[in-house]
Amino acid sequence: MLRAIRIRPGRPARALRGHPWAFLGEVDFAGQPPQDGECVELSDVKGRCVGAGLWNGKSQIAWRRYSRRPISLDGPLLEELVTAAVQRRAGQPVCRLIWSEADSLPGLVVDRYNDLLTVQALTLGIDQRLGVILDILQRLLKPREIVIRNDAPSRKLEGMDVEIRTASGKVLEPSWMEVGGVQVKIDLVSGQKTGMYLDQLDQHANVAKLAKGRRVLDAFCNQGGFGLACAKAGATSVLGLDSSEDAIAAARSAAERNGLNASFEVANVFDWFTEHREASFDLIILDPPPFARSKDSVDGALRGYKELNLRALRLLAPGGILATYSCSHRVSEEMYLEVIEAAASDARREAVVLERTSQPADHPVLLNFPESRYLKGFIIEIRA
Repeated sequence: MLRAIRIRPGRPARALRGHPWAFLGEVDFAGQPPQDGECVELSDVKGRCVGAGLWNGKSQIAWRRYSRRPISLDGPLLEELVTAAVQRRAGQPVCRLIWSEADSLPGLVVDRYNDLLTVQALTLGIDQRLGVILDILQRLLKPREIVIRNDAPSRKLEGMDVEIRTASGKVLEPSWMEVGGVQVKIDLVSGQKTGMYLDQLDQHANVAKLAKGRRVLDAFCNQGGFGLACAKAGATSVLGLDSSEDAIAAARSAAERNGLNASFEVANVFDWFTEHREASFDLIILDPPPFARSKDSVDGALRGYKELNLRALRLLAPGGILATYSCSHRVSEEMYLEVIEAAASDARREAVVLERTSQPADHPVLLNFPESRYLKGFIIEIRA
């Protein structure tokens, strides 16, 4: 039987409406608090089960649901959940294999790069079960190596140390592999995120279909994903911009490796737009990092998004296309569309929405958990 806690009377806890979190100030318990990392049953004020979750009193998010039933995560359920997540991504050699609450494994993120895996344990309860999880992944997938990328700052909020290591203890060197038809060099130990950004792989191919014969600007290009895909698809020219010297070096190396006509520059994108007001492109991609990292930063983020889209719209030739994205979960799709509409108005451009885009299926959106829906985008054609 699991240790029981309850929602405090009178608290409008989102967990009662299906959200998988309960905050420390929203719950009551009798006697000593649960052990950090323990499996705990949460009930409402009438004693009805809300679900079972992992407890950590060191975190403001004290309870994170993994099941609607009062069942322990230890034993068969853990293997069942890991196996189900892996099976849902069957046939995808490069993908997000497990995505935290969206796969009922709060704090566990697993990315697959062909025969290599990266694992992040972002909650104490998952960290305590990491050895079992690694054993399950080894049995299911038999990877050549697993990299434990426990370097996320959020681990400190759970009272955990940060580290990067391989499961075998051996050194893993960066390696070339094909992703989306392009050879890219993946560094799972020292690269950004877990090696690369996986949530835009579908969009790389989607936007590349529009690139043939066009002059392309890939802003915030990171390792060149969009730009390289567009160059391979027949763009007449590709310019990628990013402030990271390491990312630009990786993009240049990939362009050379694949024999693609694409150039990449280290630049502050906002400054670059200011300094190149006379430039002209047929396709511009805007894929910036999240501007709204907290609730208080949303207004500033919206101003930044508007300015960025405004500058891009001014550089597009008639008939040009803007592919623009936001990965700030606090900025909704409708908020982002309003930003683009305002930018188009200020730029005096006639524009139509060709497509609304969202995150791929390997980053599923869990209903009643808005934090899981973060990536949105619009592909827009300029008609005048």
